[in-house]
Amino acid sequence: MTTLAPAPIPVRRSWAPLAGTGLSLAGVGVSAYLTFEHFTASSTLACPATGAAIDCLKVTTSSYSQMFGMPVAVLGLVFFAVMLVLQLPAAWAGTAPAVRAGRVLWAALGAGTVLWLIYAELFRINAICLWCTAVHVLAVLLFALTAVTTATIAGPGSLDDREAAG
Repeated sequence: MTTLAPAPIPVRRSWAPLAGTGLSLAGVGVSAYLTFEHFTASSTLACPATGAAIDCLKVTTSSYSQMFGMPVAVLGLVFFAVMLVLQLPAAWAGTAPAVRAGRVLWAALGAGTVLWLIYAELFRINAICLWCTAVHVLAVLLFALTAVTTATIAGPGSLDDREAAG
C-alpha cells in the first residue's frame, strides 16, 4: 500500500511580522532615547566622549545630526514608528500592492539614510556613535527582512505565486 505525500504548503514566513515588529520596537526605543538626549542637551549617552573614534556626543551634536532642519533622532523615531505599523502582523496579512510596495520603499529609505549617516560619521565627523550604530543595524535588518519576505510570501509576482502557477 502506498501513501500519498501531502501537498506542499506554501511558505508563509509567519516569523517575519514578529521579527519586524520586534526590530521596529527596538528602533523606536533607541530613537526615543536619542530624541530625549537631543532635546534635553544631555550627555548621558553612556558612550565614551574622549575625542577618540567612538564619541557619541561628538556625533549627536555635529552639524550632521540634523537633516532638513530636523534632528536625525526625531527622523529616526518617525521612521521606526511608521515601520512598526507596517511590520505588524495585520499589515503583513494583506496583499494590497500599495502596502507591500510602501513597506519596501519605506525600509529602503531607511537603509539609504543609514548609508549617508555612516558616511558622515566615518568621513566627515571622524567619530562613531554606538547608539547610532544600533539604529543603523536595526534599519538595515528591517530592510533585509522586508525585502526578502516581500519577495517570497504570497502575493502577485511573489515566489509562492510563481511556484503555484508552475
